[in-house]
Amino acid sequence: MSVRAISAVEAGRLLPGLTDVVARASALILRMSEGTVAHRLKPDQSPVTAVDEASEAEILRGLAQLLPGVPVVAEEMSGRQAAPALDGIFLMVDPLDGTKEFIAGSDEFTVNVAILCGGVPVAGVVAAPKRGLLWRGATGVGAERLRLTPDGAADSQSIRTRHWPAQGAVGLTSRSHLDPATQVFLDGLEPIARERSGSALKFCLVAEGSADVYPRLATTCEWDVAAGHAVVVAAGGAVTTPEGSAIPYGRAAENFRVPAFIAWGDPDKAKKILR
Repeated sequence: MSVRAISAVEAGRLLPGLTDVVARASALILRMSEGTVAHRLKPDQSPVTAVDEASEAEILRGLAQLLPGVPVVAEEMSGRQAAPALDGIFLMVDPLDGTKEFIAGSDEFTVNVAILCGGVPVAGVVAAPKRGLLWRGATGVGAERLRLTPDGAADSQSIRTRHWPAQGAVGLTSRSHLDPATQVFLDGLEPIARERSGSALKFCLVAEGSADVYPRLATTCEWDVAAGHAVVVAAGGAVTTPEGSAIPYGRAAENFRVPAFIAWGDPDKAKKILR
């Protein structure tokens, strides 16, 4: 397979291999989290633990076997070495998204791995180890939710986003990073119920039709977003900038920052709101 381009079908065929990689990292996280986990602060004041680092090492080993030679951007690696050239296919990894929730003993943390081509997420896997669940999808192929077991992932179930409901719409916000702009945006969608959650779980809830919109109108990192983005789009939704344009990925010069985004379950609702 060329490292400069990948079709939706090819991306879909890689999902079982990506799932195995993420399932192994998830099992490692659960083993290591049985006791008290010490943490330190990175230069940006976000926490990191030995579990983040061990999970990333496990994922990088698996990806090197699955997709040898394909560049990888991983959260903990990004601060230690120069970014690779990202002009074709590349992978984006968050080995433990929601470290604050993990340290607090919550189950709202995830493992995120995405395949990107031309700066666009085309396939993604998001696992919630402590919940025993995994979501995956590829553009044009579809999305699934699976159960995580000691032997890997099983019991796949197709998932789809839902049309914006006449009543009972649900908006998701970050448990750790709720900002005023996001609150104002949701005010404009009333009536809407609001639920808080950590990590990329929010993308998965939109993808499976349990929620309708997830706005994040403050800066975050590409590895926090890419895998969930792919799953939402594969399930029939959309993830855009607040203005409705595409989100560019692989922007090393901007330290892989995403200024803001909105994940929509119903793209038609997004068009009505953003036009």
